[in-house]
Amino acid sequence: MQDGTEPLQDSGQEAPKRSKGIYMLPNMITLAALFGGFYAIVMAMNGRFDLATLGIFAAMVLDSMDGRVARLTNTQSAFGEQMDSLSDMVSFGAAPALVAYVWVLKDIGRWGWIAAFVYCACAALRLARFNVNTGVVDKRYFQGLPSPAAAALVAGLIWLANELELDRTALTWPLFALTLYAGLTMVTNVPFYSFKDLSLKKSVPFAAIVLVALGIAVINIHPPTVLFGVFMIYGFSGYAMYFWRRSKGRPTSVISTSTDEPDERGLHE
Repeated sequence: MQDGTEPLQDSGQEAPKRSKGIYMLPNMITLAALFGGFYAIVMAMNGRFDLATLGIFAAMVLDSMDGRVARLTNTQSAFGEQMDSLSDMVSFGAAPALVAYVWVLKDIGRWGWIAAFVYCACAALRLARFNVNTGVVDKRYFQGLPSPAAAALVAGLIWLANELELDRTALTWPLFALTLYAGLTMVTNVPFYSFKDLSLKKSVPFAAIVLVALGIAVINIHPPTVLFGVFMIYGFSGYAMYFWRRSKGRPTSVISTSTDEPDERGLHE
C-alpha cells in the first residue's frame, strides 16, 4: 500500500469479532408484555379480576409494538423472536386460562380445569406451529386464531361481566364454551386476516384518519362492550372467510401462495 502499511490479512492477524449482544428496546417491550401476563395471574389469585383482564389487554398492546419497533429500528434478532414467543405463552396462553379458571371455571370441577388446560395447550401448539411455518404462510393471514385475539375473547367476557356486575355463575358454561372455542380455533387451519399488509409508512387518505378518530370515540363509549364485540366479530370472521373461499372454489389453506412446488402438494386442501 502507498502509506507503507500492509493489509490485515497479510500480517497473519484476524479481524476482531463483534460480540453478540441483546437489543434493549424491543426486548424491554417484550418483558413489559410478559409482566402484563404475570400481573394478570397474580391479580386473579387475589380476586381482582378487573385488574387481571386489564393486564392481559395491556400485554396485547405491548405485544403489537415490540415487533414493529424492532423492524423500525432494525433491531430484529433470533433472541427477540424466541423471547416474544415465550412471553406470548405466558400472557396469552397461561394467563387467560388461569384467570378464567379462578374466576368461575373451578366451580364445575374437572370440566373447568380441562377447558383451561385445552386452551393453554392449544396456545402452546399454536405458537410452536407459528414459529415453524413463518416462512411458508401467506403474510396477509394467520393460520388459525392468533393467541392475543383468543386471549381477548376469554378475558373480554370476564372484563365485561365485571363492569356490568353480572352474575358470574350464570356465565359458567358460556365461558366454558368460549374458552374451548378460542383454544381449538387457535390450532385450526382457518384463515384470519393479519393486517400485516397495512404499512404505517405509506400515505393514507384523509378519510382514514377521520375513521381512526371515530373508532377511538366509539371505543370510549364503553371499552369492555366495544372491545369484546370487536374481538367476537374477529374471532368468527375466519370461519366466514373459510366458507366463502370454499364456496368460490378457492384454496382454504394459507400455507404458501403457490401450488407449483412439489413440496406444497396437499397443503391447500
